Amino acid sequence: MAKKKAKTKKKAAKKVAKKVAKRPVKKAAGKARVTTRKPAARAARAPKRKPSAPARSAKRPKTGVAALPAEKQVAGGVLLGHVEDYFAQVSVMALKLLAPVSVGDMIRIKGHTTDITQKVESMQIEHQPVPTASAGDSVGIKIADRARRTDVVYKI
Repeated sequence: MAKKKAKTKKKAAKKVAKKVAKRPVKKAAGKARVTTRKPAARAARAPKRKPSAPARSAKRPKTGVAALPAEKQVAGGVLLGHVEDYFAQVSVMALKLLAPVSVGDMIRIKGHTTDITQKVESMQIEHQPVPTASAGDSVGIKIADRARRTDVVYKI
C-alpha cells in the first residue's frame, strides 16, 4: 500500500512541475500563449546550431534523353517518345511523338525487358493510315513484339 501512495505522489509532483514550468506570455488578441521553460542544465548541453549553408543554385531537372536511365538510352538515336499503351490483340503501340517519323524509318524500342529494332511498316493517326507524322501527333505503330508503358522509342 505504501508503494502505491509513493507512486501517486510522484505522479502528482510531476503534474505540478509541468504546470509550474508553463507560464503565460503576452496576451495577443485575447488569447494567452503558453511556453515552456527549458531547464538550465538542458540548455547548457544543447549543441549550438551550425550556420546554414549558402543557398545552392537552382538545378534544373534533367529533361529528354538525359533524364532516362542509361539502360534506356540509345547512342545516336532521336527520342520519339514513351510508349503510352500497347494493344496485344493487334500488336500496336500508342505513342505521342516528340520528333517527326515516317513509314520506312528504323525505330528502336528500349526498356527494362524490351529491345526491339524494326522498320516502321504501318502507322495510323485516329485509325487512318498516314505516311508521315510530326511532333505532337499521337500515333499507333504496328510492332513485332510486346512493348510496355515504360519503354522508350528512338528513331535510328
